[in-house]
Amino acid sequence: MKDRKRVLFVCVGNACRSQMAEGFARAYGSDVLVPASAGLAPAAMLPRETLRAMAEKNLDISSQFPKSLAHLGGLEFDLIINMSGYSLPMESATPLREWEIPDPIGKHYEEHRVIRDQIENLVLELILESRREQEQ
Repeated sequence: MKDRKRVLFVCVGNACRSQMAEGFARAYGSDVLVPASAGLAPAAMLPRETLRAMAEKNLDISSQFPKSLAHLGGLEFDLIINMSGYSLPMESATPLREWEIPDPIGKHYEEHRVIRDQIENLVLELILESRREQEQ
């Protein structure tokens, strides 16, 4: 088997969007992805709405926690996916993709679910793309 793609998901607080993406990538794509996540300004903890939304998909991400980009130190990635809506404060030769996903913080729970499903679909597309790349 070829090497798995190391993917970093970034959002603002590393409490909702990037944590969901990491959780989906870990659960569905561990054969092709090694996911991690970080935030530009990490929150103190994952909101209960995020945990609840993921639990509805039978995914427990309660052991995950918000981290800063600095927390990841010198880890290298094959792809960075930015969901923050802001420019990343780092120079990197690593390929960067922008996913335009609204921040669910402060929104009704139903919006958390819609955003969760949007992230799930994007992660599934990334997994399928990575599997196709491995087959080549």
